[in-house]
Amino acid sequence: MARPSSYKPEFAEQARKLCLLGATDAELADFFGVSEQTLNNWKTAHPAFLESLKMGKAQADADVADRLYQRAMGYSHPAEKILVVAGTVQREQYTEHYPPDTTAAIFWLKNRKKAAWRDKQEVEHTGKDGGPIQSETVALTAEEAYKRMLDGSA
Repeated sequence: MARPSSYKPEFAEQARKLCLLGATDAELADFFGVSEQTLNNWKTAHPAFLESLKMGKAQADADVADRLYQRAMGYSHPAEKILVVAGTVQREQYTEHYPPDTTAAIFWLKNRKKAAWRDKQEVEHTGKDGGPIQSETVALTAEEAYKRMLDGSA
């Protein structure tokens, strides 16, 4: 007879909230005091648990993507300064502006438009008429090499 599962229905909501904080499956297993294999078994046996994990991870990923996009494009938000003027505390409302972040834009483009923005460019070199590159090995004495260098024919 199989051992009863340690799974409880309230784990689904707890797991969703942990995923919103960026928890990995290994961290979830540690939190619930089980192995990753047990966590995977729960995903199979309890569809609500699996759906909670998916929802939490998807929301966390969407939030990070939104923040990255805002950094790449630049953004503004309301802010408040607290000043002490002549012994009196004053609050001053203003709008904080953040300029576009080039690093965030490059990261975004490299991941969204991989073919156009990746660092590694594939370049194929060919010889005449698309054939192989011809190379020639020439053995020169030191004197011959020196003469060629002076003549500019090296």
